Amino acid sequence: MASVVSPAAEGRRPASASAHPLDPLTPAEIGAAAAAVKAERGLGPDARFVYVSLYEPTKHEVIAFEQGGSAPERQAKVVVRERAERATYEGIVVLAEDPATVASWRRVPGVQPSVMPEEFLAAENLVRGDPRWQDAMRRRGVTDFGNTMIDPWSSPNTAPGLGPGDGRFLRPLTWVMSDEDDNGYAHPVEGLITLIDLDTMTVVEVEDHGAVPIPERPANYSARGITDPENVPHFPAGPRRDVKPLDITQPDGPSFTVDGYHLRWQKWDLRIGFTPREGLVLHRISYDTRSIIHRASLSEMFVPYGDPSPTQYRKLVLDEGEYGIGLMTNSLELGCDCLGEIRYLDGVVNDNDGNAVTMPNAICLHEEDHGIAWKHVNFRNGYTEVRRMRRMVISSIVTVGNYEYAYYWYLYQDGSLQYEVKLTGVISNGVVADGEDPRHGTVVAPGVYGPNHQHFFNVRLDMAVDGASNRVYEVTPTALPEGPGNPVGNAWVTEEALIENEDQARRDADPLRGRYWKIANDGVRNALGQPVAYKLVPEHTIAPFARPGSVVAERAAFISHPLWVTAYDRDEMFATGDYPNQSAGGGGLPAYVAKGRGLVDTDVVLWFTFGTNHVVRPEDWPVMPVHPIGFRLLPVGFFAGNPALDNPPPAGDHCHNH
Repeated sequence: MASVVSPAAEGRRPASASAHPLDPLTPAEIGAAAAAVKAERGLGPDARFVYVSLYEPTKHEVIAFEQGGSAPERQAKVVVRERAERATYEGIVVLAEDPATVASWRRVPGVQPSVMPEEFLAAENLVRGDPRWQDAMRRRGVTDFGNTMIDPWSSPNTAPGLGPGDGRFLRPLTWVMSDEDDNGYAHPVEGLITLIDLDTMTVVEVEDHGAVPIPERPANYSARGITDPENVPHFPAGPRRDVKPLDITQPDGPSFTVDGYHLRWQKWDLRIGFTPREGLVLHRISYDTRSIIHRASLSEMFVPYGDPSPTQYRKLVLDEGEYGIGLMTNSLELGCDCLGEIRYLDGVVNDNDGNAVTMPNAICLHEEDHGIAWKHVNFRNGYTEVRRMRRMVISSIVTVGNYEYAYYWYLYQDGSLQYEVKLTGVISNGVVADGEDPRHGTVVAPGVYGPNHQHFFNVRLDMAVDGASNRVYEVTPTALPEGPGNPVGNAWVTEEALIENEDQARRDADPLRGRYWKIANDGVRNALGQPVAYKLVPEHTIAPFARPGSVVAERAAFISHPLWVTAYDRDEMFATGDYPNQSAGGGGLPAYVAKGRGLVDTDVVLWFTFGTNHVVRPEDWPVMPVHPIGFRLLPVGFFAGNPALDNPPPAGDHCHNH
């Protein structure tokens, strides 16, 4: 059996690891930051800690430290919701002092921080105890409220009185279980919507748009047995019997090493971080001692539903900004989520009292075979040379209510990187009358349909291609007109447009022509005299269907263009800004690029959005097969040749002979 090691067991920094300024906060640091805020600000029990996270030093400070300078001051950023005041505060705590001290503290007016885990969990009992909701359930024939399932959806600013200054709200939806093991998503309650005030912890409104029969057919998928009471043709009847064991072993151990949060794999070198809002973060990514990316993280997610019915149209969730995906990260299991010779890292976050919480095995590290790296057969003499490709996998998986999102960073032996999101879980659904073909979705079971919706993911890439002085080109392959220089009409070139400033920072994809973006360091040249560069290959780009100027489009403006480019600022971290919950929009990327900063030969940040149109299939029921989407970063002139040329031959002479 492959070995399992958790270098950050129980969230403690290993004694063998030297502290680095970008290491995640330890449990002791989280506790110290919360204690300092409580003591200095006189916080009472109504003060709830939303986030306690590392306030990262600037790129300049980190580079200076790595070059032998002193360590920058260790700081934490703290976000607090004062429930009694209906107010939000944020502050910076200096952790280097003993005891820690609050360096700055301010009230942030007109905002709502992310929904907290305790609010998420409290919503179920609040709804179940409301007489208006109970009456509505009785009208649907449900009297056992203990077997109901309440999903606490966020409350977007879609109507007057729901802005961030009007209160702090959730808008839960309801499903019904036959028992505690039943898949409640098979039995949606249509047209019943509640509104909860989270500061007062009360149900302030119950909407009932008319009782509709609740679908009865079960749709269970657990190992205890797949439910198919009606013997539906082509529906799996039970576990397969012809699957033989598959074991992946590395007798000499893996080719990577982990020292604290420092990962080394062949020529790759990077540090791993973890925050309550973003979850998995990568820092200081380099290849063969040459820097490529200073920081890479998921900046935001957006899932707008395309169904105008009362139950569906307010499903406009910003999963990261409204909930915090680090807080919802799974503890991974060997042989289940990860297979092979595994190393794990724990995630450490805060609870709403300010205490540290360790999430065991939050990050999985392993390497895997990925087919051939390169091959050529000399057809004249039959001599063959082939090399296998191996990749390093850094992954985490998050559960956001009904959906699972699995996040993967891949490092390859040829110097390329890939980011992939695997979507799975259970669709958020609705009720449809027998025989009706829903206009805005697809029937997946009798009485149940899956609404059309979109998934958008924005990744923030703080680039550092051979240093911090970079520029970005938009490269568009273009056919040339016929004429003397193109006599048979086959000629084409790549047209490069330099993105000079933030006035030009919003860029669109052109998949039919294969447009991409190149991040170059004009001051560093390869052996051919070309500037070294990496290119972002945009895969899975989609257009938003939200009408420009609509509430949907405004609250997630980053989806309007696949690529945005900004100048580096340590405080510009999220595509929708620091406080998107219930916001009308305008924060984040629109505000950043409005500064009009120059982008040539400077420190640049790329914000790339990719996504998928989820037109639900019957095959997505009762649990979705994994659907992967993402993008790649490929070297362009960064090397003098094929970086995987030195991969060792596969074992055995039969792979490279006459």
